[in-house]
Amino acid sequence: MNAVNNPDVAELSYEQARDELVEVVGRLESGAANLEDSLALWERGEALADRCQRWLDAARDRLAAAKGDATVSLVESPADAGADTLEDADEETES
Repeated sequence: MNAVNNPDVAELSYEQARDELVEVVGRLESGAANLEDSLALWERGEALADRCQRWLDAARDRLAAAKGDATVSLVESPADAGADTLEDADEETES
């Protein structure tokens, strides 16, 4: 395993990290690597798994934020947007 074939984990997209992790697991499961290479593969796999988890956590947070924003916009109708109180909104609706 060398740095030329293994870019910095922090620079990888989710898909790149996931795909490389699948390769690492396959190589480890094959049992063909010597001890030193197996340890390096294991360490790389741990870093890749952590990178994937960070991507997934960030995606979940973004979805939660978007869902929260969507909920707020659904609760507030266009008629309510300019009203100071609920009574004002009712008066605008009755007009």
